[in-house]
Amino acid sequence: MTTTFPPASTRPPAATVGPVAWIRKNLFNSWFNTILTLILVWVLGTAAARMVNWATTVAQWEVIPANFQLFFVGRYPVNQFWRLWLVLGLIVALAGLTWGLLVRTASTLYGRRVLIGIGIAALIAVLTPTPVVPYRLLLISMVGILVATAWLAWSFGTRIPAVGSWLALAWAIAFLVGLWLVAGGFGLRPISTSNWGGLLLTVFVAVCSIALCFPLGVLLALGRQSSLPILRWLSIIYIEVIRGIPLIAILFIGQNMIPLFLPQGWRPDNVIRAIMGLTLFSAAYLAENVRGGLQSIPRGQGEAASALGLNPLLTTGLIVLPQALKVSIPAIVGQFISLFQDTTLLSVVGIVELLGISRSILANPNFIGRYWEVYIFIGAIYWVFCYAMSVASRRIERQLHTGN
Repeated sequence: MTTTFPPASTRPPAATVGPVAWIRKNLFNSWFNTILTLILVWVLGTAAARMVNWATTVAQWEVIPANFQLFFVGRYPVNQFWRLWLVLGLIVALAGLTWGLLVRTASTLYGRRVLIGIGIAALIAVLTPTPVVPYRLLLISMVGILVATAWLAWSFGTRIPAVGSWLALAWAIAFLVGLWLVAGGFGLRPISTSNWGGLLLTVFVAVCSIALCFPLGVLLALGRQSSLPILRWLSIIYIEVIRGIPLIAILFIGQNMIPLFLPQGWRPDNVIRAIMGLTLFSAAYLAENVRGGLQSIPRGQGEAASALGLNPLLTTGLIVLPQALKVSIPAIVGQFISLFQDTTLLSVVGIVELLGISRSILANPNFIGRYWEVYIFIGAIYWVFCYAMSVASRRIERQLHTGN
């Protein structure tokens, strides 16, 4: 047997990895794709150039700093802002601890993407046109708190792994403390929800609705899978009826009809009724997401649990449901993002959340016609929150090993 070797003059094959190779393979692999790519680059480049020209020469961005307070906290009393800063600091500290604990097994905490994100956050804090200079310093300190608490959790999380199991309780307690600080009572001056508004009200309604619709949706999903006919049919009727009614109709029903079913003289706050409407609506869709996860679990899991002596309740709670929720994480988080965006409909029923307060600002004679500036600003706020939820979802999936 003879062995042949390639000629010495043969060159190595061209690189097949890297950005240049990807561009050549996906964008310029044929004459048609080359022409299409060039056309799209020209269209997008022209649009981007016009957008930059408009943003730098035509747009009147002074509408944003002039109404900073309204955008973020509505008509919340200025002399009570210290409460909101305490709540923000508590949330940032817990977010840092959660971040550090979720990545405690990673070799490094501050990767390239993380450092870029921290740099952008610090730059935004520095450049934010706040009406009072100390507010800018407080924003910068929030970035510092986030980085410091994340580092502490990452450093000590591997030494005390049981700390991670207390995160859910810590967030629940923080929510109650934050609600007490914002709303007042029990020694603090009460602040009516009529003075809340903007991003504060949007986040409050979204968080409350998410916290309430999740357990209700899980119960509805389990009820629809139940072997008890009356429980199964009641769950099916509720889910199908709610899914057949538009959310805006449910919000109007909640604002106008809920008081009719309550005792005389007891009229819930408008915000409470809005939360009830969003919760009842989202729970029906969440139930279907969870039901899909329940159906993906092999029946052998339940049969094996029964063979080990577990009753149906323990089998569902300890074996089937945890696996179903892991599988359903992308769909559940997608429903939460949709719920956060659905809060924009509250402006139709007279609740001045972020979109509602924006309409009030645009009604001011000094800012008439500044639609693009205002809507781009609030659109960026919504995108930041939704993208953060998406990133957190992917991180949880990786921690639970639910990805492919």
